Amino acid sequence: MKYTDRLLQRWRIAKVSQELRPGARVLDIGSADGALFAALGPKISNGSLGVDPTLRRLHVVNGCRLIPGTFPQAVPPGTEPFDAVTMLAVLEHFPPEAYEALRTGCEKYLKLGGKLLITVPSPHVDKILALLQFLRLVDGMSLEEHHGYDVSITPDIFPSPTFKLVRRKTFQLGLNNLFVFERTEAK
Repeated sequence: MKYTDRLLQRWRIAKVSQELRPGARVLDIGSADGALFAALGPKISNGSLGVDPTLRRLHVVNGCRLIPGTFPQAVPPGTEPFDAVTMLAVLEHFPPEAYEALRTGCEKYLKLGGKLLITVPSPHVDKILALLQFLRLVDGMSLEEHHGYDVSITPDIFPSPTFKLVRRKTFQLGLNNLFVFERTEAK
């Protein structure tokens, strides 16, 4: 990743970290190299877990395990629900046919009262990232997987009564969106 990629990543992490309580046990979907866990360090529980299909092997960052594979299939059997589930610039990579499995996985692995924290870029970002990639200022991870994601459908993927949209706000000059959901109802 280039400097600009890391800068944008740190900005997303900063937005999400404001929503996490100290000692939270976090499941990071699309964890990549564990940057969230590296940045948050002792603020979160070392019982946290990251899942990412690009990982080749299991490894640990600040006491948090990172496992290769797709969510929710890769989560080890018997894993207890988490205080928070995060998806930082990840949701737009899921094809529509995967939304149901994603939702049911979040239902299963998020505690009642827990937070589902999602950052998702505006569709305009793809053009900007393509230009920055052309100029070699960003690597622009997996842009071909964005599937033309429409940010406005995010609450439909995580509907009530199981999830309650607590907050939605934009950041990065309106080019990125933060969604904060609360897990409100048992299965």
